[in-house]
Amino acid sequence: MQPQRDGDGVEVSPRAAMLIAGLFEQATGQTLSQDRFWRIGTTLTPFCKARGIDSIEQLAMRLGQGSNPELSLDTIDALLNNETSFFRDPGVFSLIGDELLPRIAARRQREKRVRIWSAACSTGQEVYSLSMMFAEQAERWAGWRIEILGSDISRSAVAQARSGLYSQFEVQRGLPIRQLLAWFDHVLDNGWRAKPQITSMVGFARHNLLGPPPGGGRFDMILCRNALLYFNPERRHQMLEGLALAIAPDGALLLGAGETARGASSRFVNDADMPMVYRPAAYGSLPHAA
Repeated sequence: MQPQRDGDGVEVSPRAAMLIAGLFEQATGQTLSQDRFWRIGTTLTPFCKARGIDSIEQLAMRLGQGSNPELSLDTIDALLNNETSFFRDPGVFSLIGDELLPRIAARRQREKRVRIWSAACSTGQEVYSLSMMFAEQAERWAGWRIEILGSDISRSAVAQARSGLYSQFEVQRGLPIRQLLAWFDHVLDNGWRAKPQITSMVGFARHNLLGPPPGGGRFDMILCRNALLYFNPERRHQMLEGLALAIAPDGALLLGAGETARGASSRFVNDADMPMVYRPAAYGSLPHAA
């Protein structure tokens, strides 16, 4: 194996790249294949400089010693892809608002409780986007208990999501000015912080998708978009098995546009009416709203 170079020409030895990739896979279950080893140089070179570590080889040596768990967690955090934005893929949110939520509401009239899980939520923009949808229909959901859980394996991403604090750059990505002013307060020199009206219905937790699902009951809707892409077939199956345990029998699972549950798990099938939606195989099509 030849030494890996990132786009800036930073060279990473095969031994260091393999060790770091192995640590990353052991901690997250995500496969960092050789054709993606360039990310190690691109991401960890500034990471090392910020911590006074001379080289990625020295970082790999320290990680191999296993004597600094915090350094290991920080390295894993740095390698995770936390790309997200508010209302990412508008068509998905139109589907949720126009189709999924009315159908779920029709089935939950007695309980008046909706539980949603945004898995692999990164820094929380998807969670707050969902929360804004409910807040903008306050009369329709008056008297309902709305619970939206966001989870991610990244400690830093979950910490930011909990803070509800976003930079000017982050709020400009997908968040119209009307919603920004309605649901966020400007914080001097720090950006924008989510208002209590939308933070009151959300919660965040650090969670590994290969582990047991979160507690608190089953979820009426699970969004797990663009996470399957980072797992090998065996772990995709494991992840979908966990999601099957977490979803309500008449619930809805949304995956990313380039993802499918077909061939990875027998627990989910495509919904007949909504190609982007998967449902538990043991249940029929999601009921239409009354």
